[in-house]
Amino acid sequence: MKRQKPKYKQIIEAALSVIAENGYHSSQVAKIAKEAGVADGTIYLYFENKEDILVSVFKEKMGQFTHRIQKQIERQSNASDKLHALIHTHFAQLSENYELAIVAQLELRQSNKDLRLKINQVLKQYFNIIDLIIKEGMADGLFRSDLQLPLVRQMIFGTLDETVTTWLMQERRYNLVKLTDDVHRLIVQGIQD
Repeated sequence: MKRQKPKYKQIIEAALSVIAENGYHSSQVAKIAKEAGVADGTIYLYFENKEDILVSVFKEKMGQFTHRIQKQIERQSNASDKLHALIHTHFAQLSENYELAIVAQLELRQSNKDLRLKINQVLKQYFNIIDLIIKEGMADGLFRSDLQLPLVRQMIFGTLDETVTTWLMQERRYNLVKLTDDVHRLIVQGIQD
């Protein structure tokens, strides 16, 4: 399988770095190949085009991102604590990987509609985690039973997303992870029973 091969992973890491530094539109395949230490043609053994590279970078990194969040929330005993773990891990992962934060928060938003639809498909696994936490909190009486799941999911993800984007736009002048408790408290107070 191509995704298990070292060159695939080299290209993914190189693409993340090149796109974060140059922006998606200015990141030629040749630049990615050079950063990965492979011939230009090698890229096309693994990816159809530059758009496929971007989607693959996001899919690969989001898979790792979601896996780490899943591991953290499994350690928690209730929905509120799981939500706190999700927020903390979301912020921690993006503050630890500046290139991923740039690509996920800024570069993906400048893409065309078809590309955004592919990106949204990748996000479904993450949204499912949020849904499960909210459903658990509703079932346990920790969160209100009349919550509209799609709206709550949108509010949670949108809050995290905008908080990270603002942190990036303000050149990371403050500690993103330290916002976890405040963000958690604001969200939970809005959905508690």
